[in-house]
Amino acid sequence: MMTRIHAITVTLVVLALALSLNAKTNLGQPLTVSEATPIPTILDSPDAFVGKTLQVEGKITAVCEQMGCWMNLVDTASGKSLRIKVKDGAIIFPVEAIGRKALAEGKLERLELSKDDAIARGRHEAEENGRPFDPKSVVGPLTLYQLAGTGAVILD
Repeated sequence: MMTRIHAITVTLVVLALALSLNAKTNLGQPLTVSEATPIPTILDSPDAFVGKTLQVEGKITAVCEQMGCWMNLVDTASGKSLRIKVKDGAIIFPVEAIGRKALAEGKLERLELSKDDAIARGRHEAEENGRPFDPKSVVGPLTLYQLAGTGAVILD
């Protein structure tokens, strides 16, 4: 009898997970900006948007596998992507959302990394994703732009 109950429980959990992955998922604070700014528009002149609260839309191509503290959104038409980064634990972006569309909101940040900091960041990301990293691939200081996320909606 326990085996049958266990099988039913497992089936219900799998069904609930499947349904939740197909539904719209709200994460963090509710979105307040009425319209998304295209990622290419932001990245073509990012300094014009630094410090502004923006909403972006794209396909999720990567999620932090360790803590779910960031996700990358790509504009499928241009191939340009933007990282959405949250304070650890503020929002946990689900790895299972990779491949789905999402809206995200937050303030655009400009990050200035020295060569050493860029190497450390590259090494950390490679370790997180289980891929090799060559420090020689970093040739100098690095300027990055990311959205300091406050909320997101995973769409489909």
